[in-house]
Amino acid sequence: MNRSPMELAALASAAVPGLSPVSVAAAPDSARDFDSAVVTDREDQRWRIRSPKHEKAAFRLETELQVLSGFTPAIRAKLPFRAPSVAGAVQLDGLRTFVYHNMPGSEIGLDGLVAASEPLPQDIGRVTAAIHQLSDAVVEAANLPVYTADEFRSRRLNELDQAALTGAIPSVLLRRWEAALEETSLWNFQPRVVHGDLHEDNLLVERGRVVGVTGWTDLHWGDPATDFAWLASVEEPAFVEKIIESYRSHMKGGTDENLMRRASLAAEFALAQWMVQGISTHDEQIQGEAATLLEELAEDVRDHGGQDIGVASRPATTPVPEPEPTPDPESEAPDTEKEPDDAPKVALVEDAPEESEVSEEPEEPADEDVTEEDDDGAVITDSGARPADEPEQPAEPDDAVSLETAPIPLEQLRAMHQRRDDEEHDSRES
Repeated sequence: MNRSPMELAALASAAVPGLSPVSVAAAPDSARDFDSAVVTDREDQRWRIRSPKHEKAAFRLETELQVLSGFTPAIRAKLPFRAPSVAGAVQLDGLRTFVYHNMPGSEIGLDGLVAASEPLPQDIGRVTAAIHQLSDAVVEAANLPVYTADEFRSRRLNELDQAALTGAIPSVLLRRWEAALEETSLWNFQPRVVHGDLHEDNLLVERGRVVGVTGWTDLHWGDPATDFAWLASVEEPAFVEKIIESYRSHMKGGTDENLMRRASLAAEFALAQWMVQGISTHDEQIQGEAATLLEELAEDVRDHGGQDIGVASRPATTPVPEPEPTPDPESEAPDTEKEPDDAPKVALVEDAPEESEVSEEPEEPADEDVTEEDDDGAVITDSGARPADEPEQPAEPDDAVSLETAPIPLEQLRAMHQRRDDEEHDSRES
């Protein structure tokens, strides 16, 4: 059901006692999931309204409410950004419409983030570190998913098996992902509180600083690399490196060296998850788009090796031959004399060329096959602090990872993640 901005304004006045709208305007949102608007009241305060269009979207809003309810004033005061707070809710046709206190800042898109000057990249790293250092009590209180490192890897292996059964995933990708998932050292990480849907559309920016984070429907305890998967589509390695450097400097207890390898794997594997969703929902459009992206990725892996997702995915290094000693002209033996024992040996084969015609260049190794594989109307006080200037710590970590890899198409990934989120929430609800 589609609701007009005027209808949403009426719902807002019913959800929040004393709210008297004087103006309303439609707000950007996921058009297939929500109707959204921003209302201005008589006191010039602004409120955001989100009304779900179907049960899956409603479940997402209910999940977010549980998360935000766990953000007590004490927790919010320690965060270097603001998180949404629910002012009220009203139920209509079995689905609840939520009213939120309006957030400062705005989305500026990926290009805007990359083009922005410092300290914006450092802010993103600092904000991500703050999320990952939230208490696990936030996840437990909302009864959200909890995964150990082994459980997370096993879950991915099961999803890989499901993807393989479709017959729609290029074999080179299946082998590549399986090899990465079987590389146990890659999955030696400390689980953290993970946002689960962190990307440029959920970062609010004002005056060149990150001031807010939205989209808390996928919070869980798991792999921190999940919150860096969106960076796989960034074409500026320096931007990513600044984020990672800032993140490492703000994380207490250090970070694992394979963080960005797992992030790249997550971005790639999301294409397979999208294909599985398209097949399970009989959505030919999703299947067609996923097939195109999967084949493009497979071609990149065949031709260039793809992004670094683990030891098994890295191209073999050709050994450099030892330089041969220069023979002494006066002591050089004629061709008829027997070669000394320490002379370089040339393997003889049938119809081999003369020794003088044999190239001294080392034989290139043959290409090897890639084997890698609620509470109704609950009001939450919004006392979140704005980011304060902090001294930067630009020291380069010893385990810094090279990020100069080919990006994954962004727009398709964004649409894919949105659709995959619906499937994830549907399965969690059931």
